[in-house]
Amino acid sequence: MREVLEQACGRYGHDFAGLLETCQVWCNGEPTAPNTPVGDDDEIAVLPPVSGG
Repeated sequence: MREVLEQACGRYGHDFAGLLETCQVWCNGEPTAPNTPVGDDDEIAVLPPVSGG
């Protein structure tokens, strides 16, 4: 997972990298850790913080 996020930061720049500090990262619909292995068919989602009311 860490490598995927590093590549995304390289592609989308400093602003994207800054957003990751407050976002949740999920793999295949489940919360994931940075050391989780990722395969070619896995779906990665970067979810910004949300609030409701």
